[in-house]
Amino acid sequence: MSKFGLIGKNIHYSFSKSFFSEKFKREKLPHSFENFDIPSIETFPNIILETPDLKGLSVTIPFKEQIFPFLNNLDSEVKKIGAVNTIKISEDRKLTGYNTDYYGFQKSLEDFLPLQQKTALILGTGGASKAIAYALGNLGFDFKFVSRRSASNRLDYSSLNQSIIENHLLIVNCTPLGTFPNIADCPPIPYKYLTKNHLLFDLIYNPAETEFLKRGKLQGTKTSNGLKMLEQQAEKAWEIWNS
Repeated sequence: MSKFGLIGKNIHYSFSKSFFSEKFKREKLPHSFENFDIPSIETFPNIILETPDLKGLSVTIPFKEQIFPFLNNLDSEVKKIGAVNTIKISEDRKLTGYNTDYYGFQKSLEDFLPLQQKTALILGTGGASKAIAYALGNLGFDFKFVSRRSASNRLDYSSLNQSIIENHLLIVNCTPLGTFPNIADCPPIPYKYLTKNHLLFDLIYNPAETEFLKRGKLQGTKTSNGLKMLEQQAEKAWEIWNS
């Protein structure tokens, strides 16, 4: 029996364990999936040492970038993206980092394309946002990052005006704002400027409809949560673990 798992912090809500446990049961596979909830990345090597039958890991907030020093090899796409969400563990216990977030996002976005313009705002600058940027680049989008502080390559929330919103038809929330139990939270964008030509995409899936998406719907905006993206990236991770 092989073991797989997820590393992150405060991950009791996680989708991955239920997804893979159901998959193993449905496909009659003799495997198990465990959540490794760790307070800091420094404790990560203990997981590898203490779990000899571990074959693969998913990686979530806040470790998608912090994991790099602990890996032996990096997939070529990870080098371009700068974030890891999947680790394959070889028989000689070598760890190789991959990213399947970008693949999951691309696949789930296909249902909504084409938009009238290939223009996007990416809310947040963490590991997930890097995968989204890579996917949007693959799809030929012009995009800008938005965060609490402005910098040379990103906007801050206070600078988002009618013109910027109207000229960026895809807005992707890569922040944790609105995740259960803090479901009243949402990114501070001027929602009143959204239109029926916009698409709001939230990487959050718990709750299924965040405050971010609700406010978009009130403006007639198309919306999507992150569930299909997660399913697509998880299947891609499974493919990597078994390759």
